[in-house]
Amino acid sequence: MRVLVIGLGSMGKRRMRLLKELKDIEIYGMDSNLERCKDVTDSFGAKCYTSISNAVKNEKIDCAFVCTSPLSHSNIITECLTNNLHVFTEINLVPDGYEKNIKLAADKNLVLFLSSTFLYRKETQTIIERVSGHRDKVNYIYHVGQYLPDWHPWESYKDYFISDSRTNGCREIMAIDMPWLVTAFGDIKSVSALKSKNTSLNINYNDNYLVMLEHETGAKGIFAVDVVSRKPIRHIDVYGENLQISWDGTPDSLKEYNVREKKEETISLDNASEHIDGYAAFVTENPYREEIAAFFAQISNPAYKPAWDFSKDKMLLEIIDSIEK
Repeated sequence: MRVLVIGLGSMGKRRMRLLKELKDIEIYGMDSNLERCKDVTDSFGAKCYTSISNAVKNEKIDCAFVCTSPLSHSNIITECLTNNLHVFTEINLVPDGYEKNIKLAADKNLVLFLSSTFLYRKETQTIIERVSGHRDKVNYIYHVGQYLPDWHPWESYKDYFISDSRTNGCREIMAIDMPWLVTAFGDIKSVSALKSKNTSLNINYNDNYLVMLEHETGAKGIFAVDVVSRKPIRHIDVYGENLQISWDGTPDSLKEYNVREKKEETISLDNASEHIDGYAAFVTENPYREEIAAFFAQISNPAYKPAWDFSKDKMLLEIIDSIEK
């Protein structure tokens, strides 16, 4: 399998590093930035190109990983599909080109795979399993936040896509987390939000949201989203008459209250998660491996159903639009 990684910034390099772990994978890079190309060639031994057209002209590429900034995704995905490449794309944050690219992929019988990393975490999968197996209605309170300049300590927050109001930091958190919340608690019936700008950051969007969600299942939730919290936080409490689960975002922090014994117990997970320096403690690598494996599984078996897709994402992005407005 010959793979073209498009966009060789921090996410592109992360994908390339994980792809290098796999057997029978030949990796190429593509970036218009020559310094990034040189860095990737030196670090991974990957041959790099400055355009998709040159890469597909010179190499028999089978699939592409789109790791550029979100607003560029639509046109890149279209170009990849036009060149008969299966596509794995990072989250898009905007629905640009969704209908066109869904149809193009279907017409060409190509896989169009959308990253939704938190659906591949053992912790969220366990919460989904516990909630789906519980007949009583449940509520949840979920807070995700981290001070925006601390997201990528190696670069200014003003120099990449989270500074743009269309692809802002709060919107990214919602787009990352709401797919697994919807999967766990059901489709969203109604939503309302309070939001404001509480920081002096040089951004032209609200930096904190208190979102109240009602799900079709009867579950209700409060989702606090911000780029204000100086201490990185990811914490959820799920509670019902006979179910109580909490999670602090790390593999060893998933806990369930034993109703019979009246004590809290840690839920042990089999896999140990690798952490990458520079990121918050709740950012782990195994889910990135899992969704890459899911992408290749879908290429091998078109009947394979991914955890998330463009059609579901389009509906969710419309809900996020309503929250922001």
